[in-house]
Amino acid sequence: MQFIRVDINCQRKWITAPLTEVLELSERACLQALPTPDLCANCPFRTNIELFQPLAYMHFGNRGYHSRPTFGTGFTAPLDSQRGSCGLPRVLQRKELRKYYDALCRAWGPQHWWPAESRFEVVVGAYLTQNTAWTSVERALANLRDGGILTLDGIRCVSLSKLQRLIRPSGYFRQKAARLKTFVRFLDKQYGGSLDKLFSEPTDKLRSILLDLNGIGPETADSILLYAGNHPVFVVDAYTRRILSRHDIVGERTDYEEIRQLVQTALAPVAQDQESHPLQLAPPLIPLRGAAHSPSAMSTAHRTALVQVYNEMHGLIVGVGKNHCGKSKPKCDDCPLRNFLPQGK
Repeated sequence: MQFIRVDINCQRKWITAPLTEVLELSERACLQALPTPDLCANCPFRTNIELFQPLAYMHFGNRGYHSRPTFGTGFTAPLDSQRGSCGLPRVLQRKELRKYYDALCRAWGPQHWWPAESRFEVVVGAYLTQNTAWTSVERALANLRDGGILTLDGIRCVSLSKLQRLIRPSGYFRQKAARLKTFVRFLDKQYGGSLDKLFSEPTDKLRSILLDLNGIGPETADSILLYAGNHPVFVVDAYTRRILSRHDIVGERTDYEEIRQLVQTALAPVAQDQESHPLQLAPPLIPLRGAAHSPSAMSTAHRTALVQVYNEMHGLIVGVGKNHCGKSKPKCDDCPLRNFLPQGK
């Protein structure tokens, strides 16, 4: 019989277990020779036993696998394709993200994103929020609303100079005014001015179309897709990158698409569970917590479970970023994700 030597929870307390038993345990965890800490807690081999024939060494920390396991001569566990840019296996990244979602939902409740009364208001807000705080966007939106032009026809007909003046609080007002005009012209030309027709496009095709428009990058495109179009696309913003990087879920230079795909894959099982056990969207907790808004026409609109989960996770992450995970001075003490921080951080 072949045996494997393992170290549980970074305690340097090596134990030895039959390789077949460890592989069986690992298979149940879908980790290909990578037991998880919670499974190890119930493992019959978690106490020290006599070392027989150590053919391999596996090292586990309190957050998962640390070093690459090798089984005998010429055989290496096939984990490379499953590892993220920070080195943590993707299956553990996904599991950790689902824990984040659960912890934040329990702490802060529904966030009711996006705060808007119409799909077009979401589109306008997605443009205006580029490189600025949401409070500034709210002032610009209020100007447009008070002027009666927070509609497709309003933006279509208003002069460029007046539009610039109204959205000035959002910053970069000349660029943003021009881009809003460009979007309306595009919608008129390609879809007869109909958002229904625009959002009926398949998700991947529509994302590509939006990214081709001047002034629309991945975050803006995905905000429009998710919040205005109810397409199942997760929005990755600076808060997402900062939080996941500090928690060692992704590397500091992980690209947008890798993070987006990671979060989407991680949260898909949550949505599947909600489809089996439908939940009514509850009112926000009072006082508002995280980055929550009061319910609006768009935040309470019908959407699929998958879209709702992506919606909620993004709002919750914004709450962490705004209230706790600052750029230079994080405030971790009262953060709902504090217990998930790696040791030493």
